[in-house]
Amino acid sequence: MSVLTLETATRITAQAQSAARAISTAPLTIAVLDAGGHLISLLREDGSSLLRPQIAIGKAWGAVALGKASRQIASDAQQRPSFIAAVNTLAHGNVIPAPGGVLIRDANNQVIGAIGISGDTSDIDEQCAVKGVLAVGLQADIG
Repeated sequence: MSVLTLETATRITAQAQSAARAISTAPLTIAVLDAGGHLISLLREDGSSLLRPQIAIGKAWGAVALGKASRQIASDAQQRPSFIAAVNTLAHGNVIPAPGGVLIRDANNQVIGAIGISGDTSDIDEQCAVKGVLAVGLQADIG
C-alpha cells in the first residue's frame, strides 16, 4: 500500500486550488488527510469563512472513517437519517454529510487518504477535489 506524503498532499492541494481559480469559485478551504484520518495539509484561501477548515476536514474525515465519499454519506443521511445521526454521535459530530469529501486511492485501488473542500457549492467543492487528485496521477473515488 502506498502512503500519502506531505509532498503529494501539497501537490493535490495546489492542483485543487488551481482548478478552483480556473472557474472562479468562492474562496475555498482544502484539507488532505492520510488513511488514518490525520491532517496532512490544510489551505484556507483569503476570504474563506470561519468554519470552513472544520467543514473541509469533516468531509474528508467522514470519507476515510466510513470508506465512502461524502456524497454517498449525504445520500445515506437522506435514506437512513437515524444511522448517520448515530454515526455522527460516535464521531463526536465530525462527519459532514455533504459532497466535497473524496477518497484518494493509489494505483492498486487502496485508500491512502481523502481530500475535503468547503467554500462553494458542494458540487463545485467536489469537482475541485476530484481535479486535484487526478492531476497528481491518483484515483479520486466519489462513489
